[in-house]
Amino acid sequence: MTTLLEVRNLSCAFGALRAVDDVSFSVHDGELLGLIGPNGAGKSTLYNLIAGAIKPTSGEIVYKGRAITGWKPFDAARSGVARTFQIPKPYGHLSVIENVALSALLHNMTVAAARKSAEAVLADVSLAHVAEAPVSILTVGQLKRLEVARALALQPSLVLFDEIMAGLTRNEVMGMTELVANLAARGITVIWVEHVLYAIMKAAPRIMVLDRGQIIADGTPEKLVKDPAVIKAYLGEEMSLA
Repeated sequence: MTTLLEVRNLSCAFGALRAVDDVSFSVHDGELLGLIGPNGAGKSTLYNLIAGAIKPTSGEIVYKGRAITGWKPFDAARSGVARTFQIPKPYGHLSVIENVALSALLHNMTVAAARKSAEAVLADVSLAHVAEAPVSILTVGQLKRLEVARALALQPSLVLFDEIMAGLTRNEVMGMTELVANLAARGITVIWVEHVLYAIMKAAPRIMVLDRGQIIADGTPEKLVKDPAVIKAYLGEEMSLA
């Protein structure tokens, strides 16, 4: 498999706090990688580093064989890295399809072409029926799917999902889990931060655990739920995957 993203000895310090501390890992094309850990473990900081929102203190990020350490968010988006945020913040004065079409304009020369692309994305995320609706009427579950749609409209090679299950019902979680798994099956590489463990343990073949800025485990769900370090830092007790 081809390596899409490499993170090499990456660190980011805010004063005396090392939010990310000498982190190294790689992700292959089409891989679905889960990322879990307690609040304050450094997950969001790691996302911000990869997406270009902040610059690292040291280390290197290589994307598609090219060093992109310290690049800007617009460089990331143009190069095929998209992300979502824990709290969706769509443009409230626009319709659902207009929100998605704004992202689609990155790779479409006209508004008509961007709108057509947005229609396809909304169908993919099961929001076609509310395409013309104002975002103010959307449920929490629909807002989360809109956040995913806005990222997918950028036609990414790599998507960074940040807690897209938060606030969803169990049925909505299962539907979103299927959506995420299907993206990886289509060849889109996914890194997925999540606290809804039964969802990420079900869908992600590989999961990394971050604690105090460091990777303390990296492996299959079956391995991690029995790892003493993971249980101590995050799970609290051995978890059943049944």
